[in-house]
Amino acid sequence: MKVVILCGGQGTRLREETEYRPKPLVDVGGRPILWHIMKLYAHHGFRDFVLCLGYRGNMIKEYFLNYEAMNNDFMICLGQKHHINYFGAHEEQDFRVTLADTGLDTMTGGRVKMIERYITEDLFMVTYGDGLSDVDITKLLEFHKSHGRLATVTTMRPISRYGILELDEQGNVTDFAEKPQIDGWANTGFFVFNRAVFDYISCEAECILEREPLERLARVGQLMAYRHEGLACRQLAG
Repeated sequence: MKVVILCGGQGTRLREETEYRPKPLVDVGGRPILWHIMKLYAHHGFRDFVLCLGYRGNMIKEYFLNYEAMNNDFMICLGQKHHINYFGAHEEQDFRVTLADTGLDTMTGGRVKMIERYITEDLFMVTYGDGLSDVDITKLLEFHKSHGRLATVTTMRPISRYGILELDEQGNVTDFAEKPQIDGWANTGFFVFNRAVFDYISCEAECILEREPLERLARVGQLMAYRHEGLACRQLAG
């Protein structure tokens, strides 16, 4: 099953990090965010990826083109008989990575629509290239298969960015909660789709996945929510 990762955003809210590199390559614990996301899926047995490239997509291409040399010892023979022998074996031996240029300014829906030709199975997954989570991908997929709808979005209860105060009429603070969990459910960015979802996505570059396509799916009863009770850090780089 293919895992589609949206890697094209410009990361304007973390400009000091993304001025010279795309946000999926921002370093977290010595590895790019993108690497952590791919390892999460690989842990659950999914190692076939389609990366939707945009802003500084050439750097993501270079990252994978140079992956063997950067993650192995090797011996190189120079000259006319040029060849390289790699020693050792990193854990990403069987990763398959399709790198697709989906445009600099294309929105999320347009990017997904542009890689439709690479999706050959009935089910595929989609996530953002800047969000980390401990979501159980196996349980998410099981949930999707159990309800028979076209789309599943992973949700969690968000945490307030601010401390919440309760006041009486005189301005006395009667309760104080520092960044409490708030009501409602938020999109954490881990989707499972049936291939028929492409029929709901416009081919226009301005198409935003989280707007018209998902709104239409919700209206016709084809969108379900998987409730994640763990951790998630959505859109680290904006």
